[in-house]
Amino acid sequence: MKAPISVDEKKDFIRWLLNTHQMKMREAMWVLNYIAGHDQIMKYVHFVDDLDGKSRGLVLSAHGVDNEPFRFFKGNLTTSDPEKAFHDIRLNWDENLYIMLHFKEALSSPEYALVREENSAQELKIGEDEKLLAEKFLDQMMSCFEQEALKQEIDQALDRRDKETFLKLSALLQEKTF
Repeated sequence: MKAPISVDEKKDFIRWLLNTHQMKMREAMWVLNYIAGHDQIMKYVHFVDDLDGKSRGLVLSAHGVDNEPFRFFKGNLTTSDPEKAFHDIRLNWDENLYIMLHFKEALSSPEYALVREENSAQELKIGEDEKLLAEKFLDQMMSCFEQEALKQEIDQALDRRDKETFLKLSALLQEKTF
């Protein structure tokens, strides 16, 4: 597994990209320069090959490739307006921002390879229904564990011939199972 990518490595890459490739939209360069100028934003920037499953992303293309020039999305909202993307990035600087870049020979670029992250861990989006199901499941599991622990204590009380503890724990077990 690759070591975490430092803020400085990401900033160096953006500088290299802007010095060696001309973006299709001038505003894309402004957005990249803004991002590179703010370490607190750079901590949350991830360069990836695929944006599937990501909650917020930016697609930028340089001249020389056939891809769309600029696209920003957050949740289900998508825009090709760099100004809207800029405002979201500026206001939500502490949210992950996944950037997919298209430029000539991107996949063979050692500079890009240095900062590109694996897409193996998709961002997990959990809705209220899933949270409630998870809580219900955890409650049920805890109840099962408690019942099993009580049964073991009852068995131990039987082994010790401790009638008082046996009766007390048995009553408690009956309360929990009904």
